[in-house]
Amino acid sequence: MLTLTGCASSSLDARNSSPDSQSQAASAASLDAAIGGSQRSDKARARDVYRHPKETLEFFGLVPTQAVLEIAPGGGWYTDILAPWLRDAGQLYEAQYLSTSADLAAEDNATDTAYRRKLANAPALYGKVVVGTLHAGQFSGFDAHERFDRVLTFRNIHNWIKDGQLDANLRAFYGALKHGGELGVEEHRARPGTTVQQMIDSGYVTEAFVIEHAQAAGFVLVARSEINANAKDTTDHPHGVWSLPPTYQGGDVDRSRYAAIGESDRMTLRFVKP
Repeated sequence: MLTLTGCASSSLDARNSSPDSQSQAASAASLDAAIGGSQRSDKARARDVYRHPKETLEFFGLVPTQAVLEIAPGGGWYTDILAPWLRDAGQLYEAQYLSTSADLAAEDNATDTAYRRKLANAPALYGKVVVGTLHAGQFSGFDAHERFDRVLTFRNIHNWIKDGQLDANLRAFYGALKHGGELGVEEHRARPGTTVQQMIDSGYVTEAFVIEHAQAAGFVLVARSEINANAKDTTDHPHGVWSLPPTYQGGDVDRSRYAAIGESDRMTLRFVKP
């Protein structure tokens, strides 16, 4: 379900223009192939029912000829889809997030190291992926100035609020996009009225908060989607979003109840750089 809240700039270049039906079909087929590829583990595939990769990427307006920048790829769940899909005609850049907090940065170090190792060990699949970093609102490892058709971030906003870097990061994304380029955001969704401290503690963020800060960075909201909504999620769990799968931070306590809920209720938002 889509709710349009604005319109994208007419300055989109040919690579961003709406493809004809034939190219749409070809793009969908190649995306299906990437999602169904053997490079994805059974564990990753099991999450498709909650993460809806095809619907999400299509909502974000991705086509395989674009230059795409993903922020904070974690273990590479979306990289495994984007890398083969963009390999032949597009470009995939990944920016690992380096926290300004030494403690938070140390928490991510092992994941970031494993991610780079994963890419290095499969050059046929990941050899064209460019990996850099984002720290204190600055990209390093590649030239990011007005370079990208799409910037994507999945379930990272709450971390940047905690780190005090949300606004700096959004400004960095704005600078990295071409005019007419778009920012795609997926984030755990809090109930309206949730305080900032509650967002930090629970991992759930209100849509209004995300939209307000994105607009302050210069973005215009184009559309929002319920692709990744989960009406079963009450968002009031003892360990916040981490009570739910795949984390199950509470261990075996109420595990079956959380498994029945599934992964978190999430907003999916699309912004444009005018």
